[in-house]
Amino acid sequence: MSAGPFDAAATRTPGVRTLVEAAVRVLDEAGVPSPRVDAVALAAHALGRDRLELALAPDPAPAGFVEEFAALVDRRRGREPLQHIVGHTAFRYLTLRVEPGVFVPRPETEVVAQVAVDEAARLVGAGARPVVVDLCCGTGAIALSVATEVPGARVVAVDLSTGAVELTRANAAAAGAAGLRVEQGDVREPGLLADLVGTVDVLVSNPPYVPPDAVPREPEVRDHDPDLALYGGGADGLDVPRAVIAAACRLLVPGGLLVMEHAEVQDAQARAAAAETGAFVEIATRPDLTGRPRMLVARRNPGPHVEGSHP
Repeated sequence: MSAGPFDAAATRTPGVRTLVEAAVRVLDEAGVPSPRVDAVALAAHALGRDRLELALAPDPAPAGFVEEFAALVDRRRGREPLQHIVGHTAFRYLTLRVEPGVFVPRPETEVVAQVAVDEAARLVGAGARPVVVDLCCGTGAIALSVATEVPGARVVAVDLSTGAVELTRANAAAAGAAGLRVEQGDVREPGLLADLVGTVDVLVSNPPYVPPDAVPREPEVRDHDPDLALYGGGADGLDVPRAVIAAACRLLVPGGLLVMEHAEVQDAQARAAAAETGAFVEIATRPDLTGRPRMLVARRNPGPHVEGSHP
């Protein structure tokens, strides 16, 4: 990007809008899925702003902008995730810090969070103080959505990755969710959250679930999201999701709700995995934003209380 509008040696510094239009073409040629959105976001970042209205963009561009913007666009042209470049992403009503090595939350997961938020809010409305657990929490997106949107809920976030745990704690502090409990732990460990056995009202998770032979096509995912957060283990990618279901069997109160994201080709397998435990009723699949079957929802069998359950 050393020619045309990005040439810092040009006789007149071009305006930000002109530079953004040039960046759109560069990103489009590189196969970036949303070149205009990304170009505007990168320009806003270079200007130190949260948002940018192109009609009000500086003309000419301020000193140093051309070089900084060109470097940012070059990184995005190489398919480095936009969120890693600008250091944050939007999720529901939150702005979350993101870092390399931790899974970047996707818009589809906002629907998963909504189900957990709705159930927690329903319980708060009934006079309860529900316990909500987010397993494989990543940036803390789901846990923090519940904690900030349903103040009466007690929320616990767990991840195996040290980086994810630290990032969730940082995001919790930034969101003012001081009461969020964040722990490092393996969902496959039978003793995970032993103090909460039979006391959890909502267990929600966006676990790794990609099968080993289904390597993501998008470079942003394949080359930058950590394998730990992508591949679910086993031939079908469902080893970790099955561990989430097993954890829900232990942790949920009778009548408690399990909400778990999965791949669109795993809906029948996910329902079967829940049914095989004999611990759930109302087992169903719900769609994501585009109508694809991406979410398992099941209710813990409202039978006799298990040890450690709510009185």
